Amino acid sequence: MARVVLITGGARSGKSEYAQKMAERVSGRRMFIATCEVSDKELQERITRHKEAREGKGWQTIEEPVDLRRALDQAHEYEVILVDCLTLWINNLMSQATDKATSLTEEDICDLCLDVLGGARTAVGTVIFVTNEVGMGIVPDNELARRYRDLLGRCNQVFASKADEVVLMVSGIPVHIKHS
Repeated sequence: MARVVLITGGARSGKSEYAQKMAERVSGRRMFIATCEVSDKELQERITRHKEAREGKGWQTIEEPVDLRRALDQAHEYEVILVDCLTLWINNLMSQATDKATSLTEEDICDLCLDVLGGARTAVGTVIFVTNEVGMGIVPDNELARRYRDLLGRCNQVFASKADEVVLMVSGIPVHIKHS
């Protein structure tokens, strides 16, 4: 059964860099599961920088914005899997629901998270998830943003409760808040 790690923190807190370094300390094959969809030039440049940071370090990549369980099932034989990030995954799920004229409840998110975690546990090594801690700021001024905050907050709670280790990144410094 895989070891599951959750790395959370604010925007630009060093989450992705820390997660990558943690993953690269694990010997064996590495899989990066990217949830980001390119929506503009600046985002494409960010993605390019992230890919360059992994270049030559033995990484394979799966780009999967929505079906994380399927991506994890494809990667379960890798010694380390890095999923970056749950924040965009929730955004993508909300967007997909809007396109289908449906909605997502916190219960739906709990079920999806538990399914993804079930896939993670079947891996052979370590699975690292990156997410943003969006509930520490001001209350958003519109319903959609509050809904997003609530759904991501529920996602983070489910992942943190099931993770073997949880790290909160603060200004580039890892604060270990859960150990197994």
